[in-house]
Amino acid sequence: MNWYVAKLVFRVISGNGDHSAQFDEQLRLINAETEQQAFEKASAIGYASQDSFLNVQKQTVRWQFIDVAELNMLNGLTDGTELYYNIHEAPDPDLYIKWAHHKSALLGVRN
Repeated sequence: MNWYVAKLVFRVISGNGDHSAQFDEQLRLINAETEQQAFEKASAIGYASQDSFLNVQKQTVRWQFIDVAELNMLNGLTDGTELYYNIHEAPDPDLYIKWAHHKSALLGVRN
């Protein structure tokens, strides 16, 4: 069996959808023999994870599964194994660095 990291993409739709498009990207760990099986398993998880609920404004909020956008095989599970990467281009590098430090500080585990 092989381990894969799959990126599942969901569209988040509130009410009649008259709002800025929102997408939820989730990374899921998949155990499968082949890439095809991993894709099928990830797709099944995506469809099974579709959900809806009422928000505080009594609007229906739906998580609609779009597709498996990425699928990467892991070459062994060891300490420090890279699971995912994304190269982000920022118009203001200082602002992006401040954002990264802010997100890290919210984790509350720094000395």
